[in-house]
Amino acid sequence: MQLDDLNFADDLALLSQTRQQMQEKTTSIAAASTTVGLNIHKGKRKILRYNTSCNNRITLDGEDLEDVKTFIYLNSIIDEHGGSDEDVKVWIGKARAAYLQLRNIWNSKQLSTNIKVRIFNTNVKTVRLSTGAETWRTTKTIN
Repeated sequence: MQLDDLNFADDLALLSQTRQQMQEKTTSIAAASTTVGLNIHKGKRKILRYNTSCNNRITLDGEDLEDVKTFIYLNSIIDEHGGSDEDVKVWIGKARAAYLQLRNIWNSKQLSTNIKVRIFNTNVKTVRLSTGAETWRTTKTIN
């Protein structure tokens, strides 16, 4: 089986067009995991349905997987509507908090603007805003 899905270290998000494909992938992943001594944590087995009216159950080891409206993958909130508004708001809040923690630096008369920009780029912008941005969907506005 080829994994053309979202794979990262110990996280896996399977993507499928049909319920049958998802069931087959889920069963195959579980079997492959078992052969190398890995287990899929029962508390992390979730199904998020996007743009579908199908609500047929997906099972693993005889148990139905839990349907959810959102889940967190690589520190980003993924929702059933394919949007990233909530995730963007969370990360903007984190960037704001990081910025405010460095208030003394921004108000300092001893540091040049160039140094302040470098601190902003390394401690606020890249650390807070780029993390998770790869999963964001762009839209016109977020209120």
